[in-house]
Amino acid sequence: MTHVLVTGSTDGIGRATAKRLLEQGHAVVVHARTPARLSAVQDLIERGAGEVVGDLSRLPEVRELAEQANRLGRFDAVIHNAGTMNGSSVLPVNVVAPYVLTAQMERPGRLIYLSSGMHHSGRPDLTGIDWSGNRAARSYSDSKLFVTTLMAAVARMWPDVLSHAVDPGWVPTRMGGSSAPDDLSLADVTQAWLATTDDPVALKSGRYWFHRQPRAPHPAVQDEAFQEELLASLAAYTGVAPGSTPGPPGAKG
Repeated sequence: MTHVLVTGSTDGIGRATAKRLLEQGHAVVVHARTPARLSAVQDLIERGAGEVVGDLSRLPEVRELAEQANRLGRFDAVIHNAGTMNGSSVLPVNVVAPYVLTAQMERPGRLIYLSSGMHHSGRPDLTGIDWSGNRAARSYSDSKLFVTTLMAAVARMWPDVLSHAVDPGWVPTRMGGSSAPDDLSLADVTQAWLATTDDPVALKSGRYWFHRQPRAPHPAVQDEAFQEELLASLAAYTGVAPGSTPGPPGAKG
């Protein structure tokens, strides 16, 4: 049984991921933006899922969410599923929150970040970036390039943690829209598999996946100079160093 946290798990892909893992017999913790939103996963809670609450667009609440998660004990895997496509919350939710949770939670065995095929259109440029969300100065594609780069940076820094990014496809969820062409039933399969499998192909860290197959990410993702620039920028904004939490026994970094 694997202990897994799934962020953004009250609907869409996150809910499907939490439900799949729970049905497989794993210990799942769901995340909701507000206490009221927990009603959307009450059925999963009644079947044994734990719960944490916090608005990922608000930095103080992300810090509190990390504390809530740490009180539940070390996770075997954390799936950073939560995301948004539009408005000023794109960077706070899609990039800042995964960074802070990665840095402030007790280090898990596996980290899985939700990316997108649209990250290939992102710009590896942090000039004048506003992580606070006060200005909608970066696109969804940019945010997904940044979080995929975060995945690769973590894989490099923490060799004892498996770190992956997943493109779930363009699927018909509330965020993806009803006309999205990809298969919703496949959207959660890869992240649930990566969180729990012992398949050797999934035990190589730093990969970008689509439907359980590794794909080549944007070239900037593996650029160590860009990784360091991204980490330094996020650390300066949040005041949190990326290697500040303890890892599993024998971990380095």
